[in-house]
Amino acid sequence: MSKLAVQDGQTFLFIGDSITDCGRRDVAAPYGNGYVSLVIELVTAQWPERSIRYINKGIGGNRVTDLQSRWHDDVIRHRPDWLSVMIGINDLHSHLGGAPDGVSPALFRETYEAILKEATNDFAPQIVLLDPFYISTDTTGSSFRSQVLELIPEYIAVVHDLAGKYGTRLVKTHEVFQRHLVYREPDVFCPEPVHPYRSGHLVMAQALAQALLE
Repeated sequence: MSKLAVQDGQTFLFIGDSITDCGRRDVAAPYGNGYVSLVIELVTAQWPERSIRYINKGIGGNRVTDLQSRWHDDVIRHRPDWLSVMIGINDLHSHLGGAPDGVSPALFRETYEAILKEATNDFAPQIVLLDPFYISTDTTGSSFRSQVLELIPEYIAVVHDLAGKYGTRLVKTHEVFQRHLVYREPDVFCPEPVHPYRSGHLVMAQALAQALLE
């Protein structure tokens, strides 16, 4: 039987955008009703003897620059043993849409590395990075969705490069969804390409839980 790398008594903190938030600041407090709560349930069901403290710090609409602005209060202050980061799709949208404060792939890399470096130097948590995903198969080249799919590999590459540089665990979320889309329509997993139904969150949760095994 595989062993869970997260040990008894440790703290596990999740941070990200709306996909991580999922109502954790409202009706679904404190963990939200998405992949975070599902990971907690999966781990609890399989390893009931582990007492793990969970914290969800996802905030809808966030980009990596937003994470940086609240990094001390929402991450460093808690000094978690484990840190899971899921960010990128809002960064991509802001850049693609030409926003004055849009986060280009270069700025995404610079800022993402800065927050990882700060956490690593300060308290050296075990880190799990989830790359950004887009649940669509539109490669027509003419639609907004196809433009996102053309650009997202640049943001994914940043996450993969940083995972290698900092020796983190990595969840290839986009690849997992694209593999599912070979067999099922996107509507099975989401009402639009960014925010999954519970079925999509379960796909994410299973992939993340798998990444926590030794």
